[in-house]
This record gives sequence, C-alpha cells and structure tokens, in this order.
Amino acid sequence: MLSRLGLTLFFLGCSVAGSSAPVPDDVLVGIVGGRNAPQGKWPWQVSLRKYNYYLTSWIHICGGSIIHPQWVLTAAHCIHERNADPSAFRIHAGDVYLYGGKKLLSVSQMIIHQDYVQGVLGSDVALLKLEKPLNRSANIKPVKLISGSLEVNSKCLVTGWGMVRIHASLPPPYRLQQVQVQIVDNVICEQLYHNATRHHHQDHRFIQDDMLCASSVGHGTCYGDSGGPLVCSVAGSWKLVGVVSWGYGCGLKDIPGVYARVQSFLPWIKQQTQRFP
Repeated sequence: MLSRLGLTLFFLGCSVAGSSAPVPDDVLVGIVGGRNAPQGKWPWQVSLRKYNYYLTSWIHICGGSIIHPQWVLTAAHCIHERNADPSAFRIHAGDVYLYGGKKLLSVSQMIIHQDYVQGVLGSDVALLKLEKPLNRSANIKPVKLISGSLEVNSKCLVTGWGMVRIHASLPPPYRLQQVQVQIVDNVICEQLYHNATRHHHQDHRFIQDDMLCASSVGHGTCYGDSGGPLVCSVAGSWKLVGVVSWGYGCGLKDIPGVYARVQSFLPWIKQQTQRFP
C-alpha cells in the first residue's frame, strides 16, 4: 500500500463535480490554478463517466484523450478491474462543459495494460474502444501521439475537470480547465519525492522509466483529472506526452505531478488498436 511509504500519495481520479456559485471566465479556478479552456481548443479531451445509482446519473470519474475516431486513452486505475463491464461506462466528448447535455457515447471494449498492478508501479494506461467511431468536428479530433524527443523546456499544458484543490470541487458551470506546467527531469523528480519522504525510503524507486513528471508552483492536477492529457508543443503542433496518473497533494511546491509516459506505450497502443480494429 502507498501508505507504507509514509506519504499521502494518491491517484487523481474519481471526483464528482460539486455544487457552488458560477464563476466568471477570468477567475483562476479548476484543475489547480487553471483557467477556463476555450471551446474547441482541446478537442481530444473527454470525460469518462460511470453510473451512480445513488445520484441516478452518469458521473464524471476521470479524463481521457481521443487518439483515434474509435479509441480513447486513459489511466488504468480509472477502470480498476480488468474484467469491468464496458456497459457500466460512458464517454462525454465535444464540449468544455462537463454536463452540457451532449449525448454520452457507449464503450464496447476496455483494455488495461497487462503489466498494470497499481499506478506507482507503472503501466498506468488503458484503452477504451467506442461502440461507434466519432465524427470529426471542430470540437472532436484525435490528438497526435509524441514519437520523437521532448525538450524539458517545451510548452506543456494539462487539462481536466478535477478539483480546484483537495476537498474543493470545480464549481458550476463545470467548465474544462487548462494550466501550463513544466516538464521535470525524472532524476530530479525522483529526488524531490525522496525529499518529501525525508529520505526514509532510500531503497524505493518512485519514478519509473515509463513515467513523466511535470509541475509548476500552485498549478497542476488533482482528484478527477486522472486519465486526462498532458500535451506539449512539439514541432509546431500539440502532441500527447502524458496521461495523468498520480501525485502527492495538488499543486504543491517541489512536488511534481506524475504521468504515464505516452512514448513508452506507443508499441502497446499500436498493437492493441490493430488487434481489435
């Protein structure tokens, strides 16, 4: 268990948007220290929903990215069980407003990475196949996957409908949030997590090779952002480089958020999408 490490490390999924007063477009709200995302700016962003019988509605639990008209990439820990029923999940696409009335899309198949055990051990990725291909529009487009090198100083942003901070949900009208973060070298990120544990776990490796770190003081991801996209500007276009995975706190100083490194999973993504065309 993560608690054995003496840290309150957590996965960043499973948030339900709460209720509060609407906020103006220019107020810093959302993800953590983020701003309202323009409609159509991040057309690959989706919300993964699960039915809540108590609330009798489909509730946002995680984010995800459209990588193909019929495939969504998200975090494995958002699904939890390898034998989970696809009919228990839905996808919301094409709108920055979380509950904007768009028709929810059915999922026909879910594939969790075969090496996934729990997020802090790596392989925290899953593929969701939609029942029907999406029609491309200004607000619905697949994101390109990074295949080349990524500069540490690249411009990167993360998006989601997660909490503003721990115990504070994104307020109505539940608009998608965006925030700029900076890539942190894995070696530095590893050291920062050891610093956070006061070096009580010298033999434990926090940051695996298939992970990527990114942060900015007072900015980052929180509960409900899991599975969502970290995109960076590479050669003049946005590329998907990370999948929101886990972290310690939300937007804390010197504690980067941790992402599944998309480049590490390119062969697996290609294999699975070709295996189930």
